[in-house]
Amino acid sequence: MIIRPVQTRRELEEFIDLPYRLYRQDPLWVPPLRDEQRAQFDARRNPLLQHCQWQLFLLERDGKLIGRIAAFIDLLANEFWKQPIGLFGYFEVIENAQAAGLLLGAARDWLRARGMTSMRGPWTFVSQEWGLVVEGFAPSPVVMAPYNPPFYNPMLTGFGLKKVKDLLCWEVDASQGYDIPARIMQLTDAVAKRYKVRVRCLDMKKFDSEVQLIETLSNASIIDNWGYSPVTAAEVQATARDLKPVIQPRGVLFAEDENGRPIGFAIAIPDVNSLLKGLGGSLLPFGWLRMLWGIPRLRRYRMFALGVIPEYHGKAVDSLLYRALYESLYARDLWMEINYVLEDNWPMINAIKKLGARPSRRYRVFEMEI
Repeated sequence: MIIRPVQTRRELEEFIDLPYRLYRQDPLWVPPLRDEQRAQFDARRNPLLQHCQWQLFLLERDGKLIGRIAAFIDLLANEFWKQPIGLFGYFEVIENAQAAGLLLGAARDWLRARGMTSMRGPWTFVSQEWGLVVEGFAPSPVVMAPYNPPFYNPMLTGFGLKKVKDLLCWEVDASQGYDIPARIMQLTDAVAKRYKVRVRCLDMKKFDSEVQLIETLSNASIIDNWGYSPVTAAEVQATARDLKPVIQPRGVLFAEDENGRPIGFAIAIPDVNSLLKGLGGSLLPFGWLRMLWGIPRLRRYRMFALGVIPEYHGKAVDSLLYRALYESLYARDLWMEINYVLEDNWPMINAIKKLGARPSRRYRVFEMEI
């Protein structure tokens, strides 16, 4: 087995192509669009790379590619964390412990040589694409969420990586009779009345200013969350640009106080992964027709983000936003995954449990001293 760094455009294409070969027979994997994958490794299209040092590695055996990994240092994140934490991601490999060890070792050595004292991951160049699936491998992952086979977990732990944080997911399924519990309806009615909170939808006519508002609210509301680091305006704008063709105004809500001041937000993204299955990572020749026809009719969503400014923490405004989002998107066949809740974010977890959502999936982030 030979490890080699990615240095050419052709090698980058090989790096991007590998999962399409490894998962070719996996019915749960959803092939992402290849052009969107290329954009993740292009600093002109992905502003996060502008404050990162990074290196991609390929692993081959007898001339055939069998694995890949990325090692990178997010300079802005480390400045915010005040810790020299190196990151790894894009880990894909055949079921072979030696191969996994070579890839993880290459990332560790690269990070160590640049002064990092620990290695954390899996982590990607995309906001909130963290972790390894350790529970809930089915159904297929929702949009902008990772997927991996079960054997990756023992490979990472066998190398010496240990759990640092779990990220939890829940689902609600209206087709199975789910509805907002009556006590939550009463609670949120009382919250709206007591604090004079009004909830409104995204105004597409003011899209740019609405995006700036989400950036401000996001940085203010989740600044104390584990793993958080401030996102730049360019990163927010790039994410908004990518999501604008699929976002639905009724899936992006703002909570405002009696003076019209924004105090919270919630974002649900249509789960386009359900449309991408079977397209092989390309919209040609007719995939774009499926997307054009299917996106307005989607009833599957990923709850991507929810935040409330600190002044309103503990006042059930988050529950009010959950309810408003469910009612805004409601259909008889509505299905939603509430994605990425920190395992120790008890206020959020308790609110979700009271809503009657069902646990569906668990992601794990690992770390080790290097």
